[in-house]
Amino acid sequence: MNATKKFEFQPLPYSYNALEPFIDKLTLEIHYGKHHKAYYDNFITAIKDTKMESMDIKDIFRNISKFPMAVRNNGGGYFNHTFYWEGMKASVVGLPTGNLSDAITKSFTSYEAFKKQFSDAGKTQFGSGWAWLSLDNRGNLFICSTPNQDNPLMDLAEKKGTPLLTMDVWEHAYYLKYQNKRPDYIDAFWNVVNWEEVAKRYDNALKSMGLK
Repeated sequence: MNATKKFEFQPLPYSYNALEPFIDKLTLEIHYGKHHKAYYDNFITAIKDTKMESMDIKDIFRNISKFPMAVRNNGGGYFNHTFYWEGMKASVVGLPTGNLSDAITKSFTSYEAFKKQFSDAGKTQFGSGWAWLSLDNRGNLFICSTPNQDNPLMDLAEKKGTPLLTMDVWEHAYYLKYQNKRPDYIDAFWNVVNWEEVAKRYDNALKSMGLK
């Protein structure tokens, strides 16, 4: 199978100005159209004429330590950004509900405690990287950060799991609007989290593990 047919460059799920004022239109245009597109193009080039062309992206990540660094960096950049876009929506301040809300309270004592721990993971990630809310193989929620374009699906991740929510803390995600004030960007991020999508990911992950 041709890699460009198996791995598609997904359209942004909303308009460039949909996340205003929290994430500005120009940042989204450059971030999606330049940075994300470059990761995708370089990933397709890196796997061309290899067995990875026919592999599922998660299987590639499960074996990422066996593959070239170009696959790790660009495959991660391609997947992480798609996951990031889909985890946000037009600005409606919301909260997790249902099973996800109960799980967050059970794991972190409260939504506010979860929000602080997740925010701190993003604030304290040295240099470029991502903050993640994920599910481990026992069905427990955990928060971690990863450097560069790594993610919890990779076999070399310090903490492995199924991602549910991510926040990009590379400077290109926020620098045009927030300059060096990463904490301000992180505070704004909570206004655009797509909790319906995160809840769906949570339920699907539990089902795939046979825990629901």
